[in-house]
Amino acid sequence: MGIDLNPYLRVNSTGSIPQRQTQVRFGTMPQDDRFESSLPERFTTEQAVTKLINSNPKISSILKESGIPLNINYASFKPVLDNHCRDVQRISKGIVQNLPFSLKNFVNEKALSDASYLHDIGKVLIPEEILNKKTKLNENETKIMHQHSELGYEILKNTNLDKTTLNLIRNHHQNAKKSGYPFVNKDFRADLNLQILTMADKYSALTEKRPYKEAFTPEQALTIIYADVKDGKLHPFVFKALANYVNSADYINLKTA
Repeated sequence: MGIDLNPYLRVNSTGSIPQRQTQVRFGTMPQDDRFESSLPERFTTEQAVTKLINSNPKISSILKESGIPLNINYASFKPVLDNHCRDVQRISKGIVQNLPFSLKNFVNEKALSDASYLHDIGKVLIPEEILNKKTKLNENETKIMHQHSELGYEILKNTNLDKTTLNLIRNHHQNAKKSGYPFVNKDFRADLNLQILTMADKYSALTEKRPYKEAFTPEQALTIIYADVKDGKLHPFVFKALANYVNSADYINLKTA
């Protein structure tokens, strides 16, 4: 169907072409622009992250209570975004593709994909010396690192992301036994989407080389995750889907490319 050019071609009584009455609104927040992309990347530029952090005073309160200075460490966060977060997004998709058909109907693929990419955005506020520490974190440093999921939720809370996506970001370190973080109430339920994200995140972290560790092999990572399955933290069907994806030609070709 072609574009209707009539509004542009009509002339008024003076013989001139009248201006088309079009309003294009540009807001101060990334989600305010009418023609803004729906991709999660719209929230992860340095400018967007800075605006989102500065627009939510609760973030400053969380940082102050935890003894964390308000410093946006975008240079340290960008490699996490480009490598780990992209990897988690791919793994989550691979898990979904390998789920039994009856379970796929319970997956919110858009929310899961967006949350997979955005889940660690709170790490932009974690001090670089903690984020990239080459040795094991001490107790206080661990508490600070654990703030990243709550901070990520607060950074994105006032955007147009839906509640499912936001709750996945906040709770991506939780599990069915409620033994993860941050704190959840007794009504909390680790649904299928969250279990996929949690498992994808852990598998990616284990198989990556980090400043404090070498990369685990896929077999080693699956063995560690299977312990969580036996402990009742993760569902065996999700684990089976992960194992099938890791053994698929798509995954093997990706890792050997």
